[in-house]
Amino acid sequence: MDVIILIGRILFGGFFLMSGINHFTKLEAMTGYAKYKKLPAAKLGVLISGLMLVIGGIYIVLGYYADLGALLLAIFLVLAAVIFHNFWKETDATAKQTEMMAFMKDIALAGGALVIFAMVAKQGGEIDFGWVISKAHIALWK
Repeated sequence: MDVIILIGRILFGGFFLMSGINHFTKLEAMTGYAKYKKLPAAKLGVLISGLMLVIGGIYIVLGYYADLGALLLAIFLVLAAVIFHNFWKETDATAKQTEMMAFMKDIALAGGALVIFAMVAKQGGEIDFGWVISKAHIALWK
């Protein structure tokens, strides 16, 4: 089961890590979309959200501060769902359906992140199963 948990962490956290990197490598395009959605301080918002995604993804993949990483991702996902995928404002049926699916995806992923948060917080801050980088490992690397 440890291998399955590790694979799940890599898939879940890796998705957000790559999304966060995309925020930085495609900064202008992401900023343009944020402006289109009328986000104030769009570029700063893209940078902050990219940082949240990178940190959250890394923490979950490594299993180190995975509770904090999952909480960062849950916060990002709920905000992204409400701000960017507000399907209730769409008048075009196709756009409304597309935004509703994106909204539901983000809310579902936020739910998954909250499950990870609760499981890890209950364990004491580190994932106690599978491969984990602990404070002892970090001390060895210094």
